Amino acid sequence: MWTRGANHRNEQLTCSKRLTPNSLHAKRRIAAEVCSLIGDGETVLLDSGTTCLEVARLLCGRQITVMPLSLQAIHALSSSPSPTTLMVPGGRPRAAEGALTGPLTLASLSALRFDTAVVGCCGLSATEGLTAYDLDDAAVKKAVIASTRRIIAAADGSKLGHTAHAYVGPSILLHTLVTDTTAPADEVAALEDTGTVVTTA
Repeated sequence: MWTRGANHRNEQLTCSKRLTPNSLHAKRRIAAEVCSLIGDGETVLLDSGTTCLEVARLLCGRQITVMPLSLQAIHALSSSPSPTTLMVPGGRPRAAEGALTGPLTLASLSALRFDTAVVGCCGLSATEGLTAYDLDDAAVKKAVIASTRRIIAAADGSKLGHTAHAYVGPSILLHTLVTDTTAPADEVAALEDTGTVVTTA
């Protein structure tokens, strides 16, 4: 039986690895490609995580409406005057990363509809689908998917072929995956076979 505690912390560290210059550069390339897929005037839902934080920084100043699901992304989008319309959900922030979770976050998501969601993950494969590091994170991601017309997953190659603890949904729910050049070719091909458009940044 998986329990909270050391295993939970290890899984969380696996999901949010310490950033190196190379990994940060890859995340920024992925973020730039994601932003190129978002048009002016869209309503955008932005998941928590380090790659999504880079997306938030690049979206600041765009003519869009965006609701981020982490305190860091909220700060990035509100740090200077901008034509971007910022919406802030309710929720309980996690101490380590500022990700918003809990009933108030879920209620905020269920009350709204979005054109595009940018979703991070701990694991993604064609066979096991999209997975998260715990049930609270998975619940938020499920609500994100239910509230959005188009789902873009932003994940570096280390997440592909990996399965984390909490199931979110099948990969067929993803319209687009933006990843990097380290993504395993067989995993990319399998995801494309399910109908997901895979873009390498």
